[in-house]
Amino acid sequence: MPSKPSLVIGYGNPSRGDDAIGPEFLDRLSALRDSGSVPDCFATLTDFQLQIEHATDLENRDCVLFVDASVSSTEPCEFYRLEPEHDDTYTTHAMSPASLLAVYQKINRQDPPPAFMLSVRGYEFGLGMAVSVSGQHNLVQAIDFIRQLLSIEHSLWQDLLT
Repeated sequence: MPSKPSLVIGYGNPSRGDDAIGPEFLDRLSALRDSGSVPDCFATLTDFQLQIEHATDLENRDCVLFVDASVSSTEPCEFYRLEPEHDDTYTTHAMSPASLLAVYQKINRQDPPPAFMLSVRGYEFGLGMAVSVSGQHNLVQAIDFIRQLLSIEHSLWQDLLT
């Protein structure tokens, strides 16, 4: 059983500009946790992309938050609940969080834990680029949003999960 009930998965390529927003989000959130600024109730996982094997990381979790950069989300970020969805992304280079939830559901023969997406608006994704100024701004806003969410009374947080 995992030591932390919630899991935050930040994914993206740190060498591709704003695609680094997911891993950078995890670095900043972990620093806030380590300083005591947010509750120590979550584990973190980062990777370049979601893989079918990540379904095992969802086991025995109360909640999962996926964080990724997006060229199509509204500024600064979008937060929404995910549902399992069978699609073909498990056979491609970029597996979707919804597809990962569907894989979890299939292999475990039970519903996955409540899962949410935090999609942070990105702009520049070129190889060798740093996170853009606009991407950095959106990243800060996304961190502030999650800090506020984590500060919600426990009962309200549980209501969100159900």
